[in-house]
Amino acid sequence: MPRPRSHTLRLSPVGELWDWQRFAACRGMDSSIFYAPPGERGQRRRAREARARRICESCPVRQDCARMALETQDRYGVWGGLSEGDRNH
Repeated sequence: MPRPRSHTLRLSPVGELWDWQRFAACRGMDSSIFYAPPGERGQRRRAREARARRICESCPVRQDCARMALETQDRYGVWGGLSEGDRNH
């Protein structure tokens, strides 16, 4: 028996959820700019995060990227200009 329309879910291909990434300023860049290597702290970490944020500043999908990281509670990396510390506080 079919479900009533009010309970029907609209399913989208997974690709549609991630399609915005095609337009990201970071596309194709070395991911080490956005993710801390083990043990990175202090000035080195701040410098790497600042570099990542500069890339994010002009990104046309910055808000989509930040929203995705917040919604999925991603704990690592710089997403949409937000560092791990920004998102985890």
